[in-house]
Amino acid sequence: MKVKIHKNDLPSNLNPGKIIAIDTETMGLDYKRDPLCLVQISSGDEEVHLIQINRKTFKADNLKKILEDNHIKKIFQFARFDLAVLNYYLKTDINNVYCTKIASKIGRTYTDKHGLKDYRDWETDRKSTRLNSSHRL
Repeated sequence: MKVKIHKNDLPSNLNPGKIIAIDTETMGLDYKRDPLCLVQISSGDEEVHLIQINRKTFKADNLKKILEDNHIKKIFQFARFDLAVLNYYLKTDINNVYCTKIASKIGRTYTDKHGLKDYRDWETDRKSTRLNSSHRL
């Protein structure tokens, strides 16, 4: 997988495709208190874009344009939090959203386990995979 790191915003010529997966990283779990640090986007083409957000201005016009594009489906694991964070900091209205957690609750009524860890059959060493998203590039 190829990782591309962008400071402040995506390049204006990026074509993400018709379907993208999105995840956000904040400094904590209270989005009004803990600022947005990083947005991760991938279209499944073995390339992931990490956008380190400018926490002074929260200006990312190219990212915002992609998020607001109704022709692009945005896939989230827990959309409620990510959408709240993106709306609060980037002042964006995101549509055409697919939440895998909600889809799991609808389709997998036989269980109450709908988190990402419930789908995998492998363990992750959190210490070796942790990314300090507040670190300056």
